[in-house]
Amino acid sequence: MFKLIHQEKNSSARLGQLATAHGAVDTPCFMPVGTQGTVKAVSPAELEEANAEIILSNAYHLFLRPGIEVIKKAGGLHSFISWPKAILTDSGGYQIFSLALLRKINDRGVEFQSHIDGMKHFLTPEEVVGIQADLGSDIIMPLDECVHYPASYDHAQVAMKRTVDWARRSKEYHRPSAIGRRLLFGIVQGATYEDLRRECSERLLDIGFDGYAIGGVSVGEPRTLIYNTVGVVSALLPVNQPRYLMGVGLPEDIIEAVGLGIDMFDCVVPTRYGRNGTAFTSSGKMTIRNAPYTQDFGPLDAGCSCYACRNFSRAYLRHLFNTQEILGLRLVSLHNIHFYLELMRKIRQAIREDRFSEFKKEFLSKYIRC
Repeated sequence: MFKLIHQEKNSSARLGQLATAHGAVDTPCFMPVGTQGTVKAVSPAELEEANAEIILSNAYHLFLRPGIEVIKKAGGLHSFISWPKAILTDSGGYQIFSLALLRKINDRGVEFQSHIDGMKHFLTPEEVVGIQADLGSDIIMPLDECVHYPASYDHAQVAMKRTVDWARRSKEYHRPSAIGRRLLFGIVQGATYEDLRRECSERLLDIGFDGYAIGGVSVGEPRTLIYNTVGVVSALLPVNQPRYLMGVGLPEDIIEAVGLGIDMFDCVVPTRYGRNGTAFTSSGKMTIRNAPYTQDFGPLDAGCSCYACRNFSRAYLRHLFNTQEILGLRLVSLHNIHFYLELMRKIRQAIREDRFSEFKKEFLSKYIRC
């Protein structure tokens, strides 16, 4: 399912390709987040034009609205949202633990109240895999238990062991005869404790999955701990299978993680920032609502070829935001998605040419962290 094409000489950065039922995905890749079946403010046609090969949706949100039966009747999630390429669905475990009004966790599964209407639900790991199979997901993520930072060792250990048990049950349920062939990833948990991360990785490898994700990072811990956790876990994962870092998505963090051997990324940052008037550029983040752009008739980013940069000025975009016109947030969101996907293309090219380390240094020297 995964072909490792090249590893850069001076780092752990890897070039690869992941085969899915809806097409190949070049890695390292960024997956725009379409939580509720839509990447906010960006159409599927615009995503294709920006060369997106895979998007992420969320089983928790789709389970609540519009409901799995509606999507099944539509022919599956790809048909329902008119997206012809690959889809990875998150189990919604993090959303259950962070959004649900009330939750009770036990070894059997999770009982929770919907954040929408307060209705009670109970889901087992098997049911979560079944929901994603009904959606027609190309890549399924099992139910896991994520803890916030800081977490006590005992709490993190219990959550890690439960995550492994749920992963085993998910793998046992995930049989071609029962639900059809989909890729199933395992999720490494263990908070910031290296021994728990090692134990979780080893136990998941014993079970065997199509790929492996690093969960429970960027939940409040400092960057040094994020990078340490990613480096420790990445080094333990198989060379010939994809490695997915969940929910980490600032450009500087992506570049650091690629250098540690990560292949797949997702984050709501590009569209969330875009809706609030912040654009990502080769020189760093730009808050387009600010006064200095009132008479700035240059594009958001002179080196960008997206629709927004080809056609509109910073002054016009500032005007759209300050008059609360919807077009403004659409254009900046579209630009940010394009920026992220183009960044991944440049990263892949740099790895292919054995100059990722130089690319990283050059990019960060121009990209002003703010």
